[in-house]
Amino acid sequence: MFPTRDKLTICFAHAAYQMKARFDARNTGINSFQVRSYDEFVQRVGEADVVSVSGMWKNDIIPHATKLKFIQSISSGMDQYSKELLGAKGIRLASAAGVNARAVAEHAIALILAIARRLPEARDNQHKKVWRGMIGDLTEREDELGGKTLLVVGMGRIGSHLAKLAKAFDMKVVGIRRDPKAGANGADSIHGMADLVSLVAEADFVALTCALTPETTGLMSAAAFAAMKPSSVFVNAARGKVADEAALIATMKAGKIWAAALDVTVDEPLPATSPLWEMPNVFITPHTAGETRAYEDTVIDILIENLARLWRDEKTLRNQVL
Repeated sequence: MFPTRDKLTICFAHAAYQMKARFDARNTGINSFQVRSYDEFVQRVGEADVVSVSGMWKNDIIPHATKLKFIQSISSGMDQYSKELLGAKGIRLASAAGVNARAVAEHAIALILAIARRLPEARDNQHKKVWRGMIGDLTEREDELGGKTLLVVGMGRIGSHLAKLAKAFDMKVVGIRRDPKAGANGADSIHGMADLVSLVAEADFVALTCALTPETTGLMSAAAFAAMKPSSVFVNAARGKVADEAALIATMKAGKIWAAALDVTVDEPLPATSPLWEMPNVFITPHTAGETRAYEDTVIDILIENLARLWRDEKTLRNQVL
């Protein structure tokens, strides 16, 4: 039996996000508390009927969560949760899928613009107080997006938003998705995953926006990087493991493509020893694509909707996983 409103306790577990403060602003009257560290989470999770968490979750915490009925993930990614262990305990689980789709798409187009307009170089020149003169070499100038081809790998919520933004810049958008029959979602053409290597050869920009699954792990392979045009740009706004990072590093070292813009890497934080830090043609943001001022409130919208469904004893949750 799911606890009534007056008996319910929610634990918000995140090291930085202001989840409890934003939840309290809704004046729901529901008891809640926030933890900022894993140790504190372990100590207090037994008080909670509902947990809202993402990266702090470890399946080892399940034995401590004696009252837990429902997990509302703060993130879209769900690979940290053991569906088998949670299901055995009857714990419901919902993701925050779509919560940051617009934000990540906007970040991806910002990365594309930053590379095309050479903004990282301009910022570096500003720090050095260098006013760059006019350039005769066409390959060294800023570029325009109109008429360029963007290959979007993953045409779900994020990919479809990115396609819409790219079309506003008069780009040609080619989409790849697991099931092409599900629709183009704003792309000019849609293809299956098996066509990746052949399609990257025609693209000026290759952007990853797909979920990390067994099928997509290493999807952007050495063969895919080798097929890219020398003038092309690689953008990863998905997950680091979707790309073969060693192959990416080798590609950049050899100057086989023009540039890469990464919001994600295989290991995060990116180790100080990674060659990616020092590469002048690599632009890195620290997995911040989805982290906007609206993030907490958008997650809480999903949480409140799912609480209402649980109180009505509905079988289906928004973004249900379990």
